[in-house]
Order: sequence, then structure tokens, then C-alpha cells
Amino acid sequence: MNEQAILIVQFYVGEDIERSFVKLYNEIMKHMDQMPQGVSIPLVKTRAIDDVPMLALTLWSESYDDYQMKQVANELTSEIEKINDVGITKLIGGRNRQVRVVLDKDKMAESGVDILGIAQNIRANNQQLNSGSFDNNNTEFLVNTGNFLSNAEDVENLIVGSQQNKPVYLKQIATITEGPEIPKQYVSFGFGQANSLSEKYNSEYPAITISIAKRKGADAMKISEKILKKVEHLRKDLLPEDIHMTVTRNYGETASHKVSELLLHLFGSIIAVTIVVMLAMGWRGGLVVFLSVPITFAMTLFSYYMLDYTLNRITLFALVFVTGIVVDDSIIIAENMHRHFKMKRLPFKQAALYAINEVGNPTILATFTVIASVLPMAFVSGLMGPYMSPMPIGASIAMIISLFVALTITPYLGFYILREKEKQDDKKKGGLETSLIYRIYNKFEKPLIENKKIRWGFLGFSFLLLFGSMALFYTKSVAVKMLPFDNKNEFQVVSDMPEGTTLESTSAVTGEVANYLSQRTEVDNYQSFVGTSAPITFNGLVRHYDLRGGSNMADIQVNLVDKSQRSEQSHDVAKKLRNDIQTIGKKFKANIK
Repeated sequence: MNEQAILIVQFYVGEDIERSFVKLYNEIMKHMDQMPQGVSIPLVKTRAIDDVPMLALTLWSESYDDYQMKQVANELTSEIEKINDVGITKLIGGRNRQVRVVLDKDKMAESGVDILGIAQNIRANNQQLNSGSFDNNNTEFLVNTGNFLSNAEDVENLIVGSQQNKPVYLKQIATITEGPEIPKQYVSFGFGQANSLSEKYNSEYPAITISIAKRKGADAMKISEKILKKVEHLRKDLLPEDIHMTVTRNYGETASHKVSELLLHLFGSIIAVTIVVMLAMGWRGGLVVFLSVPITFAMTLFSYYMLDYTLNRITLFALVFVTGIVVDDSIIIAENMHRHFKMKRLPFKQAALYAINEVGNPTILATFTVIASVLPMAFVSGLMGPYMSPMPIGASIAMIISLFVALTITPYLGFYILREKEKQDDKKKGGLETSLIYRIYNKFEKPLIENKKIRWGFLGFSFLLLFGSMALFYTKSVAVKMLPFDNKNEFQVVSDMPEGTTLESTSAVTGEVANYLSQRTEVDNYQSFVGTSAPITFNGLVRHYDLRGGSNMADIQVNLVDKSQRSEQSHDVAKKLRNDIQTIGKKFKANIK
């Protein structure tokens, strides 16, 4: 960028953001005396995760142009901004209203005026000033002089000079037109083959995208629902029938789907654990464990509330992660009570107390051992620290509460649910030893206990598997990643043409790529942004893609068909399309990423 520079400042994780901005601004102001002459005061612009638009509405039409649609979009944006917790809104695309003055040099020579004087006259007449006040009859009157130019007629009637004691009006030496400005960017919208509307609307149409971000701490799901409801209500009165609106981004809906998916996995894991326990201990044992899980999770969620944690994907993942662990304590207590009840060596009450006392200390020790292995993740520093900390903290809280439930509530439930009425057929010795599970367990464990060679062979084989699995990381036989690729419903195509490329040439190349995308069965719809940037994503926030602009730059935002309706991951789809798209770009010397 000519005559411009960008300095990126990153603050340490955990620093107070407001204090950091104040310190930064003070440091800049302290060194302004060292700035070269003519350099403007540096503009400090903040960047945060909430700057990423969580909702994007695209207006497109086959009969209206972008200038007409922008007037509608301005009205719609004004209504959206009235909703609470709506943050930054931005209109991308469309042309503004402009009054153009085309001067005639021959008439200017005849009238004795020059272009510099005309520009100064237009600038001087397009302002309003407070010129003071005066008192009259004990009342103060404020005096304003001048007025802003509001239409082409005001501009036409400006006096820009005089000749032979007669005024020279601007309309005498120039042609004044009012209408859309000269295009500085092109935004268009089209459908892919995955959308049923592609047969009816099989071309690209001028479009305007309204990107909407939320305020810090606001719920994206609730805000997006409010906005869409209001827009649907305004559609009848504000949007003409020939202007269509498509939701091209809805991170609130995406977050809702992911939370629902995690909740489904959470319930599925609880049911799976219950079924496994039922197979081993019968329906009574499964019921005891099943009842202890919701009690544990309810108390854990209350702890989240007290710690001011929100119920998000990380905290829900923590619950899914510890589902198998939190039931361990209850299973140990319930299984040992079940064993003593089956042995029938003591009355039920004494058997229950003996069973709890027998495994109580090992259960406590095992729980705190697991907490000791998980909790250190909460002290991870850097960017991942605040992101990951709710998981180890939530898991540790859940395990402590599960231990409390296992030592108090589970014995109570087990005492009343696990004991069965004694029948005549059950009054025989060795009832437990004759059970199927005992016989299977005895068949595998007895040789390990009694035969030294088998025991050491089993241990050696276990160590061999351990070191073999560790060697997979060293040999890079398995990929090691912090987080897996997310299966998104969108990806972005970024195009850079050589410096000096005109806007129209860049638009033509972008159109070639867009035409290819429109033929793909994985694509639902797409938006082309030529000369400007697409609404930024989380990836684009880090790379400052919102600062992209110029006649040689273009973005294409591609929305894929929903992941539930395709077998391929979004990353695989992007990799599959990359070679063909880059081949198109190479024909026109475009660098496409």
C-alpha cells in the first residue's frame, strides 16, 4: 500500500484489554514529535474475535441494479442496528449516490474561470457554519450560515465566477448529473448445482451483503434468531418482490447445531454406559448408575454457573469427555454392593456398609489420581490457555462431585434397588461363582495368576504394544494435530491479480472461477467480491483479510451443501477443487489461494 503502513500489536494473553489500549495510545502520543512531517496521527483500530460477523444477509435481484438495492440495504441495516447486542454492521457492495460535474474547457475559457477556483467554490458552498448569535427582545438567536448541497439542482445553481458584472453559474460551463458513482467494486451472487433454485436462476446477479457482528458476551444463537425474525417481518414492507434475500452466513445456527450434536453425544454416552452396566449387573445395577449421572451433571452445571462459565462447546465437551469417568465411582460402589448382596453372607444393611468400606479408599485414591493427571491442563499458558481451561476445570469438578455422589447417593439407591427378594432357588452356595461373568473372568484370569510364564508373557506383550504405539509418533505413521479439521459448510477463494490489473479484468477472471464453482454438485451458493473483501472469517481475522481491497484483488465466498447431505469433509472438498481453480487462474496470471 503506497503512502500507508500497518503495525500489528499483539497483547499477552490475560492482559486487561482496555488498559492495554490506553498504554498503547499513550506510547504513540509520546513519540509523535519523532514522526516525519506530513505523517498523520496513527489510527488505532482494535481487532477481537467478536469483530467476525456471525450473520450475513445477501440481497440480490435480476431486475434491480446494485445502486437501487443499496438504498434498500441502507434502510434494512438501520433497522437491524436497533436490535440490542448487535455490534458492527457493514454493507459490502453497491454504489453510493453521487453528483458528477463534467466541465467543458471551452466554456470555462469563455467565462474566465479555472478548475481550481471551481473546486474551491463548490467546497466553500457545501458547508454549514455557526456564525454567532444576537439578542432581541430578551431572546437569544443563534445564526447559522450556509447549507449543505443536497441535490443536483443545488450544484447547478452555484456561482463559480463572474464575467462582465454577471454571475457565472456552474450549469453554464459544466454538465451536472445525479446518480450512481463509478463502480469501485463488484459484488455478485449465484447458485451451485446443489441448490434447486439453480435451474431457475442460472446466472450471476448483482448483490449486496450485509455483515452483522455481535457485541462481546452476547449469545450468537439468540441474536441471529432476533435479526432473522425482524427481517422477515420487514420483508413485506421494505423489500420489493424482485429483491431476494439469502442468508449466506449464520454462525448462530452453526453453534446451535454443534451444541445439539454434543448434547446428543452426551445422552448417547450415558445410555451406552447404562446398557453396559445392565449387561453385567442386570437392570437394577444399570438403574442405579443411570440415576447417579444426571445428579452428578446437575451439580456440575451448577458449579459452572457459580464459576461464571457459559454452556458452550468446550464446557459441553468436558461433560462428554468425563462421562465414562464420572460413572466409574458409582459403578465401583454399586458393583461391590451387588457382589455382597449376591454372596448373602451378611444382612443387607451390614453387607452394604462392608461393601462401601471395602472399596471406599481405593475409589477416593483413583478419583484424585485422575484429577491430578487432568487438572494441569488448566495451567497451560499462551493462546490455548483460556480456550482449554474450562475442560480440565470442568472435568475435575465433575469427578469430585461424582465421588461425593458415589459415597452418599449411590449407596442409598443401591440399598433399595439392588437387593432382591430371596427365593428358594437362590438358597444354594456358590451362587456368585456359578454366574456367567464369573466363569468367563475366571477362565482368563486364573492362568495369569497361577502360571508364571503366562503372566510374564502377558506383561511383556503389553509393554511391546505400549512402546509400539509410542513409536508411531516418532516414525510419523500417525498425524499429530492439536485440533482436527472442522467440517464446515463454507470455504473461501482468495485471488490476487498482478499489480495494475483493472477492476473489469479482475471481475472477468473471478467470473471464470465462479462459473466453474456454479457447476459443482457440492456448492449450494457463492458470492463474488471484486475490489473488496468478503465478510471476514476467524481465519481472515488473523490474516487481516478485511484490509484487502483494490482493483486487482477478489474473494469468492463459497457455501457448501450441509454436511449432513455430503460424505466428504469440507477440507477434502476444498483440496479437490483447488487444482482446477488454480489452473483457471494461471491462464490469467492470477495467484489463487
